Amino acid sequence: MSKDTTDPRNWQLATRLVRGGTARSENGETSEAIFMTSGFCYDSAEAAEARFKNELPGFVYSRYENPTVAMFEQRMALLEGAEAARGTASGMAAINAALTCQLRAGDEIVSSRAVFGSIAYIINELLPRFGVKSTMVDGTDLAQWEAAITPRTRVVFLESPANPTLEIVDIAAVARLAHRHGARLIIDNVFATPVLQRPLELGADIVVYSATKHIDGQGRSLGGVVLGSKAFIEDELAPFLKHTGPALSPFNAWVLLKGLETLELRVARHVENAARLADAIAGHPGLAAPADGKPALLYPGRADHPQHALAMRQMAGGSNMVAFRPKGGKAGAFRVLNALNIIDISNNLGDAKSLVTHPATTTHQRLTPDERARLGIGDDLLRLSVGLEDARDLIADLSQALEKA
Repeated sequence: MSKDTTDPRNWQLATRLVRGGTARSENGETSEAIFMTSGFCYDSAEAAEARFKNELPGFVYSRYENPTVAMFEQRMALLEGAEAARGTASGMAAINAALTCQLRAGDEIVSSRAVFGSIAYIINELLPRFGVKSTMVDGTDLAQWEAAITPRTRVVFLESPANPTLEIVDIAAVARLAHRHGARLIIDNVFATPVLQRPLELGADIVVYSATKHIDGQGRSLGGVVLGSKAFIEDELAPFLKHTGPALSPFNAWVLLKGLETLELRVARHVENAARLADAIAGHPGLAAPADGKPALLYPGRADHPQHALAMRQMAGGSNMVAFRPKGGKAGAFRVLNALNIIDISNNLGDAKSLVTHPATTTHQRLTPDERARLGIGDDLLRLSVGLEDARDLIADLSQALEKA
């Protein structure tokens, strides 16, 4: 029996990435239209009233919903296997909205410690101002999760792989612990991308992305997206976004739609390049000695990563992110950065261009030295986002830079 191709849920990944959510105007354009408009007109006063009461389908105001943004949201939901999605102006807007829309004074949130610096700010500093208790745990230790999650826990949050240490958390196990107490599990899946990891299938309730990263993938656009059940998106998230205003620009949504068309192809090349570079550099004499039982180069796709087996159970590849420690501490790390000719120093990631940063002085500089040490973010740690250049050139560039460490 032939497959029903009228239902996008029956399409393969590549087809969903190219055609999911497409809604053509009366002009029949092949590329998605950009609806750069703030407002919309109504045929009558009665129609306007009905739209505002949600009794008549259609758009009201681009801060609420927009046709181009809606196409991006529908394509992301189809890709992720989620019931619904909402776009936001940035990845941090997505995370803030996903947390704040459902937390109230007296609630508790439990999070892994290894999270992006701005996320740590929201969880540890911003939410407690409004009466939300926050607890941070070692994400790799299930006993700590079990002890921290209580009946008052409403949200559990984690990154896997984590930024910047590439720590891997057992998503399915943490989901079971969260659901035992009725809490929702939110996953920041940006390092894995929706191509390499499917958190909803592992038990997560909500998935967030900085679409600025791999989804755009070419350093052009800010954007974010939250995905989950239709009830959560429509009843809790949508009103929060509507009234607080972190709206995704229609132009940015169009850029992200174009990025999605090539996401699968780009991620495959990213992973291939990262694996080749990690294998080539792992034994370089310019790397520091192993510390705390961990090699000086960490890549989830390599067998020497402390959680390699778990990573390969959860992910379809090792990602494009590599963490490594040159010899010579901070000074040695800076010498490596300054000696690079092809790889750029930048705190962004998931770009077509290879980018490297020093987390202790950039993305995680707000943390105290003790907090960074607890997370394994030493003054010698570098985070590398491997791009789409020829792997041979990247290996040559990083090798010559390490020789100067």
